[in-house]
Amino acid sequence: MRPQPFEQPVYVTRPLLPNLASFAETLEDVWSRQWLTNDGHYVRRFEAALQAYLGARHLSTITNGTLALMLGLRSMGLAGEVITTPLTFPATLHALSWLGLEPVFADIDPGTLTLDPAAVASALTPRTCAIVGVHCYGVPCDVVGFERLSRLNGIPVVYDGAHAFGTCVNGRPIASFGAATMFSFHATKLFHTAEGGAIATDDQALDRQIRLQRNFGIEDEATVSTDGINAKMSELQAALGLHVLDLVESEKTKRGRIRQIYRDRFQAVPGLELLELPNNATDSRQYCIALINEGQAGKNRDYVVERLKDWNIFARRYFHPLCSDMPHYRHLSSTAKDCLSNARKAANEVISLPYYGRLEDEDVHRICDVLIHILEDAG
Repeated sequence: MRPQPFEQPVYVTRPLLPNLASFAETLEDVWSRQWLTNDGHYVRRFEAALQAYLGARHLSTITNGTLALMLGLRSMGLAGEVITTPLTFPATLHALSWLGLEPVFADIDPGTLTLDPAAVASALTPRTCAIVGVHCYGVPCDVVGFERLSRLNGIPVVYDGAHAFGTCVNGRPIASFGAATMFSFHATKLFHTAEGGAIATDDQALDRQIRLQRNFGIEDEATVSTDGINAKMSELQAALGLHVLDLVESEKTKRGRIRQIYRDRFQAVPGLELLELPNNATDSRQYCIALINEGQAGKNRDYVVERLKDWNIFARRYFHPLCSDMPHYRHLSSTAKDCLSNARKAANEVISLPYYGRLEDEDVHRICDVLIHILEDAG
């Protein structure tokens, strides 16, 4: 039997929103203080709460994740080539370009879909000044392998942790690896402040430099010690973040139930499998990613994504195209097809499925019914 379409569109995610009346009470307090930005009461509270939740030694909130990554890299005084992954959101690459750094692409590990330390080692040159790893889909990079590579070559590793809020490896917080880790609090993230971000580091001197950079380089009323910009988080963002943080664990539990339904339903479907985390890592529950192998499934990923729309289901091709295929980067020598075979395969197979706590079990089963119907439909 052909499954019935959803009456309302089903998207990949929906924002996690606090009780409006409760949030309004907090806003009344913000109003009464008449202090909307410049390191106010709620920003300080929020930074302390995030530091504790993420296990970060030092953490600075920033107005968005892209600026957080840019400020972290700029505060390190880098110049030259930065090796990174082509399978990421364009902001990772744009942050490098805006700082005048030259991106160099290296291939991914086919199991985790994250930057491969062996491929990075092969791409090192005397001009390499840093490595930017991306915990893609919340799956952590081989942080142990990168720690070793960093020590051997004296090259810092910075992580884009936009998808990895709350992820741990061997019980160790993801924020404690590398020279710094960026987090994004965009509204599409499980944890969000509508727009926002943060950068965490174990290095107190680097944290101080980031804090200067986010506020025009101002040290005090009479001292401007560096050419910073305005990247401060507002009190409104921080207030929302404190409310959403209270909801994160409940949302993760709901998403865990949803993921298990997908896992159970896909087990017997040829060519369709979920991307799983390494056994030593905790799941951020940011995305639920499946891979469609055309040779085994008989249909390719793009066909499936388009057909799902007939049922009012809007899955996404995260991340397609690869950043290495975008006009501003495809001229680089590191974009050669034989260099990025694993990334190209992943970019053609990955599908991001609807994944948010307000989906009922029945909804998830209907999505599975439709997806399986599309793959089995001889027409």
